Amino acid sequence: MKQIDSISNYKKHIKRKKTIILLTQIGLGVAFVFLWELLAHLNIINVFLVSKPSAIFELLIKYVKSGTLFNHVFVSVYETLLGLIIGTIVGLIIGVILWWNNNLAKVLDPFLVVLNALPKTALAPILIIWAGTGIKGIVLVAISLSIVVTIMSAYNYFSSVDKEQIKMMKTMGASKFQILTKLVLPSNIPNILNIVKINIGMSWVGVIVGEFLVSREGIGYLVVYGGQVFKLDLVMMGVFILGVIALLMYLLLNTIEKYYRYSKYKAHK
Repeated sequence: MKQIDSISNYKKHIKRKKTIILLTQIGLGVAFVFLWELLAHLNIINVFLVSKPSAIFELLIKYVKSGTLFNHVFVSVYETLLGLIIGTIVGLIIGVILWWNNNLAKVLDPFLVVLNALPKTALAPILIIWAGTGIKGIVLVAISLSIVVTIMSAYNYFSSVDKEQIKMMKTMGASKFQILTKLVLPSNIPNILNIVKINIGMSWVGVIVGEFLVSREGIGYLVVYGGQVFKLDLVMMGVFILGVIALLMYLLLNTIEKYYRYSKYKAHK
């Protein structure tokens, strides 16, 4: 009975702690916006350079009512998802190939290191010229930022699987494909989800850079256009929307990860 009470108290403590953290995060956000608005109202900060929350909100409502905001958001999200999905899947496939063929991994290792060190954003104009100035070019930039990191991370994760478990499966007659599908991939699902989390940010960076260069629509276009006409309200609105969408994507992935862990916990119970 005491053990049940202690478990119940522990769960309540964890829940209370999570609530406090959430409320603290919300409080910090509200305090930041309030302080920003107050400093702008008192002319302590230059509104021309940093705008203010009320002006950004008014512009947001204007764009929502006109319907143009949804088009810009849709274009950027579509390009980001394409870059995220293609970059992650292709990177994981190459990671599996390198795990499968260790000699190939050793041959390609220095080339991957060099590719990872290259400033992909600086090479964005070249990539866009190769692929075209439309969505293809922008998506290619997004893929270029995530694929090498995915390959290197996936290969390291796959190679770190317990060698004793692999030996045990081999002694039981398991093929390399069975080891891959029954041990390596399932044991690395949390790591793969972490790779996707990283790739969300990388893909957004690639899309925004691509839209800076060639696009006539999208969040990146709003930001660069606002900067060109010195309309900082528009720039800040674009940055705010970008942050909100990236956060929502992260929270969705975090929910999937929690569901996976809960399902795994229930399966072993």
